[in-house]
Amino acid sequence: MPVDANDLRRLFLALPGVEESTHHGTMSFVVRKRFLGRLRDEDTVFALRSEIDDRDLLIEMEPETFFITDHYRGYPYVLIRLAATDAARLAPLVERAWRTLAPKRLVEAHDRSRPA
Repeated sequence: MPVDANDLRRLFLALPGVEESTHHGTMSFVVRKRFLGRLRDEDTVFALRSEIDDRDLLIEMEPETFFITDHYRGYPYVLIRLAATDAARLAPLVERAWRTLAPKRLVEAHDRSRPA
């Protein structure tokens, strides 16, 4: 099932310290004021923080879902076609982006609170 704004809210806001915000007039998410990503292209695409090597692998493996434009080429973000994916597929990518930018103490507290 395609991902929508409510799915994105559930995924992001389930992580400690994440807040919904706006960026360029669209829904976005931040962790402690660090930008995780935003909706774009009339809410059909989400720009998500992703290490460049990870991004390139995602694009290579699933080009129907993941891509970039020239604007993002030098930045650690991947563009995601929301109609081509589902929340279960995005969940680990969202958490990885969060782990990259969240303060270490927040990540450690989150890990301690999870069942073993």
